[in-house]
Amino acid sequence: MAGVGQHTNPATGSEQHTNPATAPAPLRFSVLGPVRARRGEELLNTGSPQQRALLAALLLREGRTATAAELIDALWGEEPPSQALAAVRTYASRLRKILDPGILVSESGGYAIRGLGEDALDLAAAQELATEAEKARSAGHLCHARDALTRALALWDGEVLAGVPGPYAEAQRVRLQEWRLQLLETRLDMDLEQGCHAEAVSELTALTAEHPLRERLRELLMLALYRSGRQAEALAVYADTRRLLADELGVDPRPGLRELQQRILQADPGLAAPASPQPEPVAAPVRPAQLPATVPDFTGRASFVTELSQVLASGSEGRVMAVSALAGIGGVGKTTLAVHVAHQARPAFPDGQLYVDLQGAGSRAAEPETVLGAFLRALGTADSAIPDSLQERAALYRSVLDGRRVLVLLDNARDAAQIRPLLPGTEGCAALVTSRVRMVDLAGAHLVDLDVMSPDEALQLFTKIVGEERVASERKAALDVVAACGFLPLAIRIAASRLAARRTWTVSVLAAKLADERRRLDELQAGDLAVKATFELGYGQLEPAQARAFRLLGLADGPDISLAAAAAVLDLPVEDTEDLLEALVDTSLLESAAPGRYRFHDLVRLYARACAERDEWPPSVGAPPAPFGQWGREAAMSRLLDFYLATAAAVYAIERPGDRLVEHLEEIRYPGLSFEDRHTAQDWLYAEANALLAFVQQCAKGALLRRAVDLLWVAKDLAESGANSKQYEVAAVALRDAADAADDPRSRARALTTLTNVHLVAGRFEQADAEARLAMDLARAADDLAPSCWAANDRGIIALYQGRHPEGEAYLKEAIESFRLDRNLAGEASALCNLSRIHLAMGQSTSAVELAQQGIVIYDRLGHALRGANGRYALGLALTGQGRLDAAVDRLTEALEVFRDSRQRLWEGMTLFRLAEAHLVGRRPTQAAALTEQALAVLRGIGGEWRRGNVLTVLGRALSGLGQPGRAEACWQEALGIFEQLGSPEAADVRLLLTPSATV
Repeated sequence: MAGVGQHTNPATGSEQHTNPATAPAPLRFSVLGPVRARRGEELLNTGSPQQRALLAALLLREGRTATAAELIDALWGEEPPSQALAAVRTYASRLRKILDPGILVSESGGYAIRGLGEDALDLAAAQELATEAEKARSAGHLCHARDALTRALALWDGEVLAGVPGPYAEAQRVRLQEWRLQLLETRLDMDLEQGCHAEAVSELTALTAEHPLRERLRELLMLALYRSGRQAEALAVYADTRRLLADELGVDPRPGLRELQQRILQADPGLAAPASPQPEPVAAPVRPAQLPATVPDFTGRASFVTELSQVLASGSEGRVMAVSALAGIGGVGKTTLAVHVAHQARPAFPDGQLYVDLQGAGSRAAEPETVLGAFLRALGTADSAIPDSLQERAALYRSVLDGRRVLVLLDNARDAAQIRPLLPGTEGCAALVTSRVRMVDLAGAHLVDLDVMSPDEALQLFTKIVGEERVASERKAALDVVAACGFLPLAIRIAASRLAARRTWTVSVLAAKLADERRRLDELQAGDLAVKATFELGYGQLEPAQARAFRLLGLADGPDISLAAAAAVLDLPVEDTEDLLEALVDTSLLESAAPGRYRFHDLVRLYARACAERDEWPPSVGAPPAPFGQWGREAAMSRLLDFYLATAAAVYAIERPGDRLVEHLEEIRYPGLSFEDRHTAQDWLYAEANALLAFVQQCAKGALLRRAVDLLWVAKDLAESGANSKQYEVAAVALRDAADAADDPRSRARALTTLTNVHLVAGRFEQADAEARLAMDLARAADDLAPSCWAANDRGIIALYQGRHPEGEAYLKEAIESFRLDRNLAGEASALCNLSRIHLAMGQSTSAVELAQQGIVIYDRLGHALRGANGRYALGLALTGQGRLDAAVDRLTEALEVFRDSRQRLWEGMTLFRLAEAHLVGRRPTQAAALTEQALAVLRGIGGEWRRGNVLTVLGRALSGLGQPGRAEACWQEALGIFEQLGSPEAADVRLLLTPSATV
């Protein structure tokens, strides 16, 4: 008897050993596309079309036997060849040779395929996923259902049973295609239920063009457009559908479509979009656990713990949505108490706990929409499903929390207005708020005023940190210490921590130090001065190097600071800097925001600056140098500015090889970071964006101004990415104003150049031209070649946008000469590509192609990937103008990939738009419509209304080409409103499109 791993050779009777590890890979079959058979990754030869038809007929019977007569009818219908039966047997024999033994079996004069593994047939897998989706939807698990349908639809691979002849294959082809459309409609319906209406418009537009008589798709498109705020287009879809049905079939739309039209006309609230997209599914419900760790030595506050716990319990039991607000001076222990109570209440909130530091004590409090975005992600919502506006995010947040029991801890709030959008909306949830101010205007909140500790509680806290043995023998000295701390928990913790870290000190030594009133500056006063006194205690115990680090690190604005930037501030190696910063973290004077990043508490930062003003005095004439450069506030700021400028210049240089702007920057003394590749450089720039832009504004004065302007200029990617555009603009305006006040032509010209770019990105061309014109004049006066080159280049592209082509040509030729004078090859390539666009607009397509190609040659020689994409963008436009559409699409697609990789949202959106134009010229309106919808989505919030108007114009032309004149007119009407408001010449072109006799 053959054992495991053996089989008997039927020819010899001998046993052969086989290795299970080398067993044949399982067979897999596909019919939802070309009929294929695979063994593992190996594609098997399934023979002639008729042989594949036989295989498909057997696979589609799902294991049931097909008689020879049925197979003959399936392959040839009513007119089979005379040798049909022999042919069927031959096909079956050939298939048996390539398939595993026992798969194709003969039975009762027919054949069947049996013994396939799970999911061996793509159709069976699709059916299983569709069933899973139906069950999930019935159970209310919409996200899971949508995911299952998406996976099912992904199994289709082109035309079903492609290339397979015979009446049976044709009938199955029609059936499975219809089933696919039904699944697709179901998935799109769930998209709309989840609030993904804007994303669905592009797909539905393409589908209605492909299946113009399918009313369900039209209905879904109307609803998606309506929920996207495009009511006129939604109604136009109905008008287009009604006309098409009448022309093609002589019938009216079905009742459901007519009813939807009426509901749209009446603005039926029932049609409103869901509060916002529902959270994406995860394997298990997302239960955030964001509470910071509670301190192991929490002490006292028993009455407050009981009071707050009772309020939170009322919320968890579903009686009310509980809100408790703790108020008190800084350092009184609000956060420590709130975190402790929240941890105790965790069992009552099994669906999770959310936490955020709202930074309300500082000048840049957290924005509610930003916090809501973070909360929604923590609750399982995908980034793509998070809406833009505060109101929509708040509504989605409340919807996601509905039915859950979640505790929300809102720490360090500025005022009631900041936290209202962050409060849950239903019973079962609770919110705990801490703030320096009493939330008297927060309706329904349970207010708690937190005072300093009692002497007994303060002594208990001190003892827990220092140790019972050390305190027991010096109880009176310990009481003196906590009294000197004003019984403020933060001050006690700092003092006790310092003592615990110094085993050679006694409690009396610490008490003697604190008895010196000079060390307890204004300790007994109320308000912030009392908080300052507690910080003074910790600061006074620092080693000289630690104290210097504390003072200087507080100078720079920004939400946090990286380790490398801190090293620049302190003028120390990174390793030594990290040791100092970690020591400050240990004393609670600094927080570790993330690995390699540090931040001050708002009040601690203010105190650190006060220390710097007090302790960082310049030396007197003839005095020896101070240790550590101690009197170096200005020097520290200058080093940090040098660091940011040098590093941002390195990012600029690696992204723009050959661009000589970096050689025209202000001289720096402190080095920055270097990068091995473009992606690492970009990651640094975007990670530092908030800190860098805040610091730039802070440096808009005195000797720092010129370098601050240069820093903003080389960080211009932050303006074009969309992520930091608003903050970049604020910084640009601040530097422009500072340069004006300083009456420095060089700084003014460069600041105006950065502001020109801001206006260009936003589509504000009049303002951009005014800034660029003044920048050119000032640059000439200052004999500053760099802004003179770029301002001329900018004026050329502005003139293009405004239709002033001869002027634009003159500016760009001037820019080319200036760049050549400066030996700036990258700048020359930029101007050549822009001049290409001018020539194209003037009808000179041949020279337009040549100019763009010249620019690309330069870019490629320099290895300039990002701006090389701009060159391919310009070449794609010129090729479109010449009618060389395939080449145009290739160049634009190459550019699109680079822009996406470089996180350049503006250029990504504009390239999608230009691809749509190329497809429209090539009479491919379906692709054009889909691309313009994508462009509208990418350009949301960036690029300005002028660009949106252009995209809408092209979308209207694409829709008109798809036979949807009503929706096309709605797009053109919206575009016309934009252009008329802007006073743009494009308005005349759109009016022509809206005339009844217009042709697209």
